[in-house]
Amino acid sequence: MRRQRRPSDERGASMVEAAIVLPILVLLIFGVVEFGLAFNAKVTLTHAAREGVREYALNNDLGAATDKVKFAADGLDPALLGVSATACVDGDQTELTVQYPYSYDIPFWGSSTFTMESKGVMRCSG
Repeated sequence: MRRQRRPSDERGASMVEAAIVLPILVLLIFGVVEFGLAFNAKVTLTHAAREGVREYALNNDLGAATDKVKFAADGLDPALLGVSATACVDGDQTELTVQYPYSYDIPFWGSSTFTMESKGVMRCSG
């Protein structure tokens, strides 16, 4: 049996194809990973806002609510969390807003920082 050989003009074709596809594939993989990390941070921030507004609505203490937000935001840097709230009047709704600057870095794409924000709303009863 004889082996058939490829024509000599197609020898480097697979290397050229890999060189074209590989950066796109790497960009896609890192983009998906970074999106997953950002989504996890957003879910954590939403959970922290809910916990903070619950504490604020029950006890009308913004300091305790801020501590609750920082405790509930496990995995995020507590020093970067910003917490603000509306006045808590019995029977009215109050709103607590949590902000967090999120930074990402994707190879071949670049890096940037944007501010994530999550709000929690609850009726004051304290």
